[in-house]
Amino acid sequence: MRIIGFAGWSGAGKTTLIVKLIPALIARGFSVSTLKHAHHNFDVDKPGKDSYEHRMAGAREVLVASDLRFALMHELRGAPEPSLATLLGKLAPVDLVLVEGFKRDSHMKLEVYRAANGKPLLYPEDAHIKALVSDLPPNDVPADVARAHIDDVEAVASLALQLATPWP
Repeated sequence: MRIIGFAGWSGAGKTTLIVKLIPALIARGFSVSTLKHAHHNFDVDKPGKDSYEHRMAGAREVLVASDLRFALMHELRGAPEPSLATLLGKLAPVDLVLVEGFKRDSHMKLEVYRAANGKPLLYPEDAHIKALVSDLPPNDVPADVARAHIDDVEAVASLALQLATPWP
């Protein structure tokens, strides 16, 4: 299994890019999973559903399964947030894991950047950012970093595959 991260400020287009990238990588013959960091109080379940009621009643884990999919929800109940390594260990083996967020971790990353956000680049402050995926004109991109335009999904796929590293 290999991993590559996608880091950037909120609103840069990380999720939109990854949604386009997944089918492009699958078309190249790779199996792909994603791991996304979310903010504090996200929820994937709805009040009134049995699985939600089980969690609210205090279950640490709730696994919901059908003939189409299964989902495992794990409540930390005060335990520390799991590390990227711990979370990667919970995934079934695939060729490539696209990691969205976890920008402070030390895996190889592509920075997704939109000039309209008005935020500074994370590169070069993060030594693990090895490529810039942005809408910046080529002359505005530092010469020492690989680059792809944010709308060029095939170029981004090539960069992701080139920079992905084995895990663990």
